[in-house]
Amino acid sequence: MHRNLCICAMIPRLKTRTRVVLMIHRLEDRKATNTGRLATECLVNSEVRVRGFESRPSAAFCCGADTQPVLLFPYDDAVPIAHFAGSPKPITLVAPDGTWRQAWKVRHRVPGFRDMPCAAVEADVPSSYRLRKETHPRGLATIEAIARALGVLEGPAVRERMERVFSAMVERTLWARGELDAKDLLHGIPEGAVRHDPESGIVRDGGPS
Repeated sequence: MHRNLCICAMIPRLKTRTRVVLMIHRLEDRKATNTGRLATECLVNSEVRVRGFESRPSAAFCCGADTQPVLLFPYDDAVPIAHFAGSPKPITLVAPDGTWRQAWKVRHRVPGFRDMPCAAVEADVPSSYRLRKETHPRGLATIEAIARALGVLEGPAVRERMERVFSAMVERTLWARGELDAKDLLHGIPEGAVRHDPESGIVRDGGPS
């Protein structure tokens, strides 16, 4: 994001029993509208692995016997994430990140995923991700999918805090594009924030957050 619209001060540092592993495609990793890395910034117990390099295959994924791995993607055999709530072992939640096609291929491209149990989140409310056009009816931003899963596994407060910073990211990006007015932002924008209007030039209408 533009420095004057930075959301870093809003990012929580949430401690969870569930470990989140973000499997991000190398092309997705370059995009300013990516939300997977924002999710991991919110979560202390998380890591990022970049995949999709043509020059080398993805390394096999494995985790210790003291954890329950779960692949978070709505494959046909996926069960509701609530199936794993109350697991005696801590969950290692693996979240593919990329386009729908890139994420779908993860199960077939990364050794160790084919036999991993899969889970999907409930579509209780529509996605609020307005920065890209979603091509799949079950599509969510990666941070939304992770937040909804953790809302079941860890409690609703985790989901709420992650969705709040995500909402601010979306709003500020749309404001910077000229698609939202400052008065319509639920989370506000920093004092003195600047955006460039293609017709009138620089517009300064930032206000208190």
